[in-house]
Amino acid sequence: MKKKIIYITIILILGFTFYTKIYIPKNTFETTNATVGNMSVKVNGVGNVGAKDIYKIGSIYGGKVTALSINEGDFIKKGTIIAQIDSVDLKDKISEQKANIKKLQNEIKSLKLEEKSAKTTYNYQEQIFDKNKNLFKKRAISELDFNKYKTNKKVAKLQVKSISSKIDALYSQISQIQANTNGLNQRLSRYTIISPVDGYVTQKHISNFAIINPNQTLIDIVNPTDVWVETNIDTRISGDVKIGNSATITLRSSNIKYDGKVTNIKPINNSVTNEREVDISFDNLPIPFYLEEQAIIQINIKVLRDITKIPAKVVTLNNEKNGIWLVKNGRVSFKPLKILAYDDKSVATKDITTKENIVIPNPKNKALKNGMKIYEK
Repeated sequence: MKKKIIYITIILILGFTFYTKIYIPKNTFETTNATVGNMSVKVNGVGNVGAKDIYKIGSIYGGKVTALSINEGDFIKKGTIIAQIDSVDLKDKISEQKANIKKLQNEIKSLKLEEKSAKTTYNYQEQIFDKNKNLFKKRAISELDFNKYKTNKKVAKLQVKSISSKIDALYSQISQIQANTNGLNQRLSRYTIISPVDGYVTQKHISNFAIINPNQTLIDIVNPTDVWVETNIDTRISGDVKIGNSATITLRSSNIKYDGKVTNIKPINNSVTNEREVDISFDNLPIPFYLEEQAIIQINIKVLRDITKIPAKVVTLNNEKNGIWLVKNGRVSFKPLKILAYDDKSVATKDITTKENIVIPNPKNKALKNGMKIYEK
């Protein structure tokens, strides 16, 4: 009999210990209530520093780089000489063409003197012809003599035309040589590589005195106004993002926050990740900047006023639905919610009042189920 009493006592003690030390704590939860206030709706994302345009500067001609003093990180102005490529014998060809033009110009000067002399001779022969023409009409000279004067005039005239034609031909040669020279000069100018924009040198692909191929890139330049952060936003929450929305950019290297704004939204979604690329530009670009550096983005969408808010930590997923656990008379029930917006710590909804008690889930406690009895702290 005494043993039976001892066993019963032990069982009662163990049962009481289990109930008070294990059962009640495992079924005891903290609760909270919704509040009404304003909420700043934000969209967060992670991206990398990129640029709208990266100017890849190169030479259309191959050759040896004879001057390249630009370095990575340098800021250069539009029109700055980046590099000089050896043009081999191009300058000699231009000098040769100029010498040919000078030679032709001297020939023209000589021919113009001959042309002047030939015109004088022609004028003289024309006067003799006119004089003897009247004498011929009066039968003072023979027809044979008259034809001789006529022939002399024609020969003198042809001589003038011949010299004029030679001069025109030389001018034509000079025009052709000048066109060729202009082409050579234009080609020569392309051996001098000039920056087309203001910008920072982000990458240098070759060293000085290197041998390059035609169309090979020498350096990359980025215009500071083109720099932005390329981030991807879940399509489900990207609909409210608009060009011009203010944003905050936090660079991984410094953890400093920079003001920015939404500059570009790609019109095509990524069909694999269901994300949309959104580009955020800096209001004031940090110098120096580093392409491909990771950054955290926070886009300010709008402010919801006098909206019902609940802590984000009370929202759980049950049967593939977002919602909360409510407690009434010591029993819990799951209530699905339509979430209107998120911020860092809260969610906005219209599906709950401030009077309802919301259970704060605790992974250390017993899993919540509809109808389950709980204790409130």
